[in-house]
Amino acid sequence: MEERETIRLSDSEWRVMEELWTAPSTLMELVRTLGDKTGWAKSTVATVLRRMEAKGLVTYEEGEKARVYHSALRREDAALAETRSLLHRAYHGSVGLMMSALVKGGSLKPEELEELQAILREAERGRVT
Repeated sequence: MEERETIRLSDSEWRVMEELWTAPSTLMELVRTLGDKTGWAKSTVATVLRRMEAKGLVTYEEGEKARVYHSALRREDAALAETRSLLHRAYHGSVGLMMSALVKGGSLKPEELEELQAILREAERGRVT
């Protein structure tokens, strides 16, 4: 799936995607892992998967005994779209306002500040990928 800014994952979809980004899974494998973490029943997992399939977020292949579900979306694309959405909704598109809020809120550890400074230095050199 191509990166697009309109990617919007619900909390439930994020939970499923986190499992599928780790490894393709059958419905029952997802029921076991998500059931342990969320308490979801098989019907809930199946409903979320059907909705995600309709949205083009997941695909499946027929396995020997069951369908094997795969993510049709790269994690990086979902994270970038989510970041852009947050940036526009909460900070009117201003990276400066967002970073100021994080710094003033004490949310950044010293090593994270160093990492950000290194990213900015690379960006100035035109080498950020």
